[in-house]
Amino acid sequence: MQTLAQLNLPHLAVEDAAFAADPVSHFREARKTNPWIAASDIGYWVHDYQAIRDLLSQDDKFRPAYDGIVEIMGARGTPWGRFTEEQLISLPPEQHAALRTTFARKFTPRFANQLRPMMRETITRMLDEWAPRERFDFEEFAANFPITIMFTLVGAPVEEIPGIRSSLETLGLAFSMDKSRIPEIHEGYERLERLVQRIIAERRASPDKGTRGDLLDLLIETGDEGNVPERQLQDLVIFFFVAGYDTSKNVLTYTLRLLLDRPDLYERCARDHEYCRKVLDESLRLFNPGSVPRFTDQDVVYRDVLIPKDTMIWFTLNISGRDETAFEDADTFDPDREIDPATRPIPFSLGKHMCLGQHIARAQLQEALHQIAQRLHDPQLAGEYGWRPYPGAWGLKGLPIAFTPTDKTPEPA
Repeated sequence: MQTLAQLNLPHLAVEDAAFAADPVSHFREARKTNPWIAASDIGYWVHDYQAIRDLLSQDDKFRPAYDGIVEIMGARGTPWGRFTEEQLISLPPEQHAALRTTFARKFTPRFANQLRPMMRETITRMLDEWAPRERFDFEEFAANFPITIMFTLVGAPVEEIPGIRSSLETLGLAFSMDKSRIPEIHEGYERLERLVQRIIAERRASPDKGTRGDLLDLLIETGDEGNVPERQLQDLVIFFFVAGYDTSKNVLTYTLRLLLDRPDLYERCARDHEYCRKVLDESLRLFNPGSVPRFTDQDVVYRDVLIPKDTMIWFTLNISGRDETAFEDADTFDPDREIDPATRPIPFSLGKHMCLGQHIARAQLQEALHQIAQRLHDPQLAGEYGWRPYPGAWGLKGLPIAFTPTDKTPEPA
């Protein structure tokens, strides 16, 4: 048996812009030296699909690494640092289980489906405003969709969307490990915290409490039933904003980039609502924004390698579906591909930390894609785009498109 330090591991410059533009190639090159793990200046990266599944299924041997990230960023004792260390995913196992159990029974596919009419109304309203422009930055458009949904779900004042969207953009870069961003991270977090504290206080003070029946009512009522402390309730709503913004925005943007090269599939999305789900599933196999950081909570032995306690490990969920040892023609975008149950994509993680809001995310992405394909005809790339930093919330930075607007709804397939 060897220890991790004794292995001859490739070293990856994950913070570099060139890495963010093509991490798949970098990890494939690293595989030639070691088939499942690589080193970097901010920890080790597990990039083999099966290794990710095997290790993430051992929840008892790992703990979230967000306290380590706060330490690296020099943010201990700050409001953002406190939230990052105490958010739902970072809580000690018993607290996490209790809080997650309290709310998980509400975040069901049925609940997500009940929100679909509101999602359709929201994307229709946005397209009515944006489609006549005939060209725009699709990433900017996509950014306005999830935050508008979130504001609607919690009854937040829409006039504050621009400021909170700016804050969420900043917070999405918090885990890129760039210390120069700390002042704006603190400012962005405090703006979001003030909004959340205010809307909860106003909802509690409202004489018609409970009559709206929106997500905020559900969270407050469920939290009260479960004796959830007010601070944890506030953190959960903040987490809802932070976790739901970049994920939906970046996935929708990347999906459209894929479809720009496949106009036949794009046109089918306009006709076939159910096909949009298959397109998004395949897009989530090829890409999602997140790398999951963990600390080993004890010595871990895997593939005859000893990983010492307190080692920072990053799990590359964002490119796990591109593993050529697990997926045939891994780089081919094929929504009709048959998925082997033994190698299902894992975009929303595994185990006790599986994404609580995944059903809401999937529903809003499907509703958005279906109507976008109906309203923006023959979209074409109309300029260059870049990439966000790889650690943290990875994705496209900008996606200029030109198209022909249409109000015509295609006949169902």
